[in-house]
Order: sequence, then structure tokens, then C-alpha cells
Amino acid sequence: MDMKTNRNTRTAAAVARARAILDDREPTPGLNELANEVGLSPSHLQRVFRRVYGISPAEYLRARRFGEFKRALRRGAHITDAIFDAGFGSGSRVYENTDRLLGMSPASYRKGDPGVAIRYTTMACPLGRVLIAATERGLCAVKIGGEDSELLGELREEFPRARITRVDAGRDEGLSAVVLRIARQFESGEDDAQPLPPLDVAATAFQWRVWDALTRIPAGKTRSYGEIAREIGAPRAARAVGRACGSNRLALIVPCHRVVREDGTPGGWRWGVARKQQLLKRERERHPTR
Repeated sequence: MDMKTNRNTRTAAAVARARAILDDREPTPGLNELANEVGLSPSHLQRVFRRVYGISPAEYLRARRFGEFKRALRRGAHITDAIFDAGFGSGSRVYENTDRLLGMSPASYRKGDPGVAIRYTTMACPLGRVLIAATERGLCAVKIGGEDSELLGELREEFPRARITRVDAGRDEGLSAVVLRIARQFESGEDDAQPLPPLDVAATAFQWRVWDALTRIPAGKTRSYGEIAREIGAPRAARAVGRACGSNRLALIVPCHRVVREDGTPGGWRWGVARKQQLLKRERERHPTR
């Protein structure tokens, strides 16, 4: 084994150990203490940890704690107990991030979101039917399927205690804008350089970074999971990119269909591989020189 390979092996082991410490130890050490314990400089640990896992040690710890916080809320724990049991030193940090990570207040999440009002509409497209749903905060779901009843069932399963109402998109400015955007996408295959509409989805910092990168893939082009990982500065996080794509609930708006395997094969898609292939074929036909 040459010196470079040996050094890389030691670094990989150090980063894995750092992650294990963050998973298992309370109180968790700060960056300097963590780096010293695994034998790396703080800056090197920060850089390599991000390259391997797609996020910094602090972001990883926050995401893990939010996962524990959410599980406690789903079990019915009191919000204050859930905050401290998850390892947060105070509630302020939790409330600063709940809109992005829960998509709602902790109280609403704990109660199964009984009060949220979701309005939705459906439309036809070459792939079947599309359901578009939004809360007062923004778009919360875009689903593709065969029947409206199927799509509505999925929406109710995802938001079991929400008040869900069908509306006429022509009378709802927010939904109408998304309907027109999707219609134009199928008619011309063009959706480049369009900003995302207001969103109301729960996601980690890493998922947001992946989804943002997906919106920059031009229609008619694809990127591999590895290419997306490199673009966001986490070249060894291709699997994590795949999971982030799989967690996307906004079909077409966040174009995860444009991400493929390293060998160019389509890979999976939440709304069906056949639909993914059909959609990519349509886009390539409209942009053959890209």
C-alpha cells in the first residue's frame, strides 16, 4: 500500500469514527475536540466530512437531533421534553428551523397536523394525471398517477389529519401558476431558469442543496448522482444524493427525473421508471442539440 492510499484509508477511518462519536456520545464534542480525538485538524475534518456525507459535522448533528425530535413528537411527547431529549440545549434553535425541517410548527406536527388546510387540483398530462397541492405557505405536493382518486388517496395518507379541499385552479392564483408551468413544460419541454414557487415541504439542509442543484439541470439533459454530488461539493455522497432525489415530493417542479445512474440507465423514480423514460424522451426530442 503506497503512502497516499494509506493516508486516505486513515482519513476515511477518522471521518467514520467522528460520525460514530456524533451518533453515540452525549454531550457531543465541539468541532475542535472532535477533530483532536480522531487525529485530524478541524478544517480538514470539516472539509472531508462534508465531502463524504454531504454536510458538515454540525449540520449532521442537527439533522440527527431533528430526526429524534420528530420521532418523539410522533410518539406524543410534550414539545419541551422532545426538545431536550433530542439533545437541543434550548427551544429557540428548534423553532428557528421548524418551517424548513418540519414544514409546520412543532405543535401541529405533534398533533398530526390537524389544522392545516390543503387545497388541491388535478390536471391531465401525457404521463397520466397530475395532482398539485398547496397550503397557505406554499406548494406541498406534486404527484403523478393514473387516476385522481389514487392521487388523492396518496395525499390523504401523507397528511392524514389535514383539511383537504379540491378547488378550481382557475380561481386559485398559486395553484394556477403551477398548472400553467407544468402545462408549458409538457408542451415545449422548457422549464429552464424558472425560480421555484413558494414551498411548504420538510427537508434537511442536504436535501435542499440537492434539490436546488436539480433545478439547474437543463431540459433535455441528465446528470448522474455522482455528478450532482460533485456539484454540491460532496463528491463521495452519491448515495445520499439518490436518497434526496427519492424523498422529493414535487414531481416536475424539482426535476429529479433528470438524474440517472452513472452508466446512463434511468434508475428508479417515485412515479415509475416508464414515466421517467417517457418524460426524458420528450425533453430530448424538444432539445436535441443540448
